Amino acid sequence: MGSPKTTPSDHLDADRLYRAHAEFVGRFLLRLGANGQDVQDLLQEVFLVAHRRGGFIPGRAKPTTWLAEISFRVLSDRRKKIRRKLEDADTEAVAVAPSQRSTPSHDAEQRQALARVQQALDLLTPEKRAVFVLFELEGESCEAIANGLGIPVGTVYSRLHSARKDFTKVHARIIGESVPAPSKAASAATSEKRGEVSDAALGAGL
Repeated sequence: MGSPKTTPSDHLDADRLYRAHAEFVGRFLLRLGANGQDVQDLLQEVFLVAHRRGGFIPGRAKPTTWLAEISFRVLSDRRKKIRRKLEDADTEAVAVAPSQRSTPSHDAEQRQALARVQQALDLLTPEKRAVFVLFELEGESCEAIANGLGIPVGTVYSRLHSARKDFTKVHARIIGESVPAPSKAASAATSEKRGEVSDAALGAGL
């Protein structure tokens, strides 16, 4: 049985991809550690590459994981040319979903939590971080990640397992170093299970 035929409407050019998935790409770049003030330039570069590739043609990959592979390579190339630097203010300035109205103390706690999560993510290798973010924070399946990044699904499982261990260990250590003793018990709840591992990140607004 042959693979299904694609129609012109199945094809997504760069403009349609941007309208549908610019938010995802911007969020993904931030979670990979892109400097907030660089995200708009990186977004343009990602969709320029998408245009040069002729847009998205349906196949084994999904539009989001296909764009994630481009984003990963664009950011990797940028890091070879400039020194990476993360600033909370910049990150907040380009955050996709604005936070609800809250008190200054709540905002400060959110910034601190976000900084701790980002610090833990920064210590993952780029390859592990990409898989971790796509699976834990974006909800992509291992099969979709493998197809999008062009790697074996076994490699996805291996990187995800290792990334979960590294993130849990580092994040717990950061919490222990930055939070007074009575609050340390809460950090012990971090788990390797999907959803639980990402609670810290989701709670920080990632």
